[in-house]
Amino acid sequence: MPRAHMLRSVLMALLGTLPAIAAENQSPMPSAASAVSQSRPAAGSPSRLNVLLITADDMNYDSPGVAGCRVPSITPHIDRLASQGMRFVHAHVTSAVCQPSRSVLMTGRYPHRNGAMGFEPIREDVPTLQESLRSAGYMNGIFGKVNHLAPQGKFCWDAIVATDDLGHGRDPGLYYKHAKSFFQTARDAGRPFFLMANSHDPHRPFAGSRQEKQQIARGKKDDGPWPGAGRYYKTNEVTIPGFLPELPDVRKEVAEYFTSVHRCDETVGEILRALREVGQEDNTLVMFLSDNGMAFPFAKTNCYLASTRTPWIVRWPGGTKPGTVDSEHMISGIDYMPTVLEAAGLPMEDGMDGRSFAPLLRGERRPDRDWVCTVFNQTSGRQNFPMRCVQTKRFGYIFNAWSDGKTTFRNESQSGLTFDAMKKAAESDPQIEGRVKHFLYRVPEEFYDFERDPCALHNLIDDASHAKTVAGFRKRLRETMKSTSDPLLPQFEARLKQDKAG
Repeated sequence: MPRAHMLRSVLMALLGTLPAIAAENQSPMPSAASAVSQSRPAAGSPSRLNVLLITADDMNYDSPGVAGCRVPSITPHIDRLASQGMRFVHAHVTSAVCQPSRSVLMTGRYPHRNGAMGFEPIREDVPTLQESLRSAGYMNGIFGKVNHLAPQGKFCWDAIVATDDLGHGRDPGLYYKHAKSFFQTARDAGRPFFLMANSHDPHRPFAGSRQEKQQIARGKKDDGPWPGAGRYYKTNEVTIPGFLPELPDVRKEVAEYFTSVHRCDETVGEILRALREVGQEDNTLVMFLSDNGMAFPFAKTNCYLASTRTPWIVRWPGGTKPGTVDSEHMISGIDYMPTVLEAAGLPMEDGMDGRSFAPLLRGERRPDRDWVCTVFNQTSGRQNFPMRCVQTKRFGYIFNAWSDGKTTFRNESQSGLTFDAMKKAAESDPQIEGRVKHFLYRVPEEFYDFERDPCALHNLIDDASHAKTVAGFRKRLRETMKSTSDPLLPQFEARLKQDKAG
């Protein structure tokens, strides 16, 4: 049997067999008997709200049509979901890289508080959302990205569908097939469910790209075929983000990215179609978001606006008013777990850094939701570039603890066409040369007026007219770092002393 289709976990005997269940790592799953005893709801207990979380992988906050993207017909299914629920304009993930971002969602804690500062497992003593849901009788499922929530035993998965059984995490039809089977199994067993359905689009390699073709050529026979896309965008159909230069190869790669965005949208549509066909749409809290920004320079694995801001959409039947846009409040990845617990009527876990935003979903106002703290620690290549950031709706302050004028930044975004094109253009274009140099070396502190400069092109850290505002952001960051026992605090305090001495 091909490796990608080996079964390494089984759904509880009580529930029957879910097709193509497979794990992405070797961590042991709980026994069937143990799972049944822990998960069975008490006799006569009321039916609980189902929870469906759909994640995109590396989708920028402004890529969906509903967020203002001008690329034609880019995300009709995501746009439809937004019309049925609430879209948050100022939503952020907590850390702009996959495993830390997802670990924050499922623990309600900053990475330095849950243990997954980079690509490590969370600590065994940290409660997870899945543990709370299992105790309440939920059937927990995950599709794709399984090894980005570790250790597996802390997440209590009853059903796992591996990336390779989802067309490398990019085949909308396979997501439909497995989602419908999962929903039917939970429904027939009379069980509430939690499903985390993770698309691998629009993560690199982009659809139709040279990187994708190289990966296909290197693949093994049992890896299965790479799916095509429902639509391939041409270079003249896409818009270039303002933090990237207008160059032919940049435009080409952005078109490939948007092709992957569209395929992700098709996956979203197929999962929601399965939910609707099984008759669970009216009893399911649905959230859609991206784990971080697009895999291009100045977005993913940083603390810029395009790094952590995410297209967060919530449809809560009986909770959210259809077609609502919240442009007032700020929410963050650390708020996901407490929000789901409140919506499901479950007790809060001690030690969470986040707060439930369920009141916002019901239309209430919370004036204290006017800022978020975001962090970055480690790339997928296991290189450490620690950063901390405080953002309001208008301003963003970034502390780059790694920036010393000599250390060179390295991340996934430097693969492919875009960064090579930027380096080549920098040889003759001083403006692009400055951008490349800033990306590679940074400065210890950055401050941006994101309302006027969302692409972070003009660092205002030395602008005397903003000195008082910068001081307030430094104070807020220090207080947050101190209250959460951030290991970066000594370096930040040393920086503050240096500023005062200067």
